[in-house]
Amino acid sequence: MKELEIFNTQDGSHSVFSPIFGVSYHSKYGAIQESQHVFIAAGLLEKATTQKEVSILEIGFGTGLNALMTLLEAERRHLTIHYTGVENYPLSLEEASTLNYPEILAATSHRGVFEEMHRIPWGEPKALSPSFHFTKLKQKFEDLSLKDTFDVIYFDAFAPSAQPELWETEVLGIMYDALKADGILVTYCAKGSVKRALKSLGFTIEALKGPPGKREMTRAKKG
Repeated sequence: MKELEIFNTQDGSHSVFSPIFGVSYHSKYGAIQESQHVFIAAGLLEKATTQKEVSILEIGFGTGLNALMTLLEAERRHLTIHYTGVENYPLSLEEASTLNYPEILAATSHRGVFEEMHRIPWGEPKALSPSFHFTKLKQKFEDLSLKDTFDVIYFDAFAPSAQPELWETEVLGIMYDALKADGILVTYCAKGSVKRALKSLGFTIEALKGPPGKREMTRAKKG
């Protein structure tokens, strides 16, 4: 199999190009900027305005960037996070260890924690800090069967052009079921068919300003 290609995005942070799906894991305009805007600001911090304990499901654990940034935010804001990352095509520890996120985020003291995220056995819960409880699952997104469990879903699957089946009603319905009442799903995707599918499931849709390089993103709230 062709090796993953690691490259610099415009904010200096790394991303990875997947030879399997022919797309990159993050925006070329800035991996960290995208994660901060879409998942931290519009997802985690939206919930953290009303509660100090937040359960998060990440669909597409990938490089671990969203998990690391969530851990750092939890420490800054004294939040308690229960984080579950799902990934069916994981990076190797060797690949993950070359990524520059701790350095770009001025969090070199967290390099070990970042690598531990990739080292932890699948399905084994681990407290990575007193405020960050972490589990990762190696499985297909469509095989999840979690009910009324999460406050926030980071829906960070590859784009609809690469994996259209993950953006259709069947998988998005699994996300709806996994959220608690008033839970929110955030994604960089603003495609009309995706928003219509979310709305058909009972989500209330917000079209928010997108990260650099994108006009819009989507936040969907479970009724």
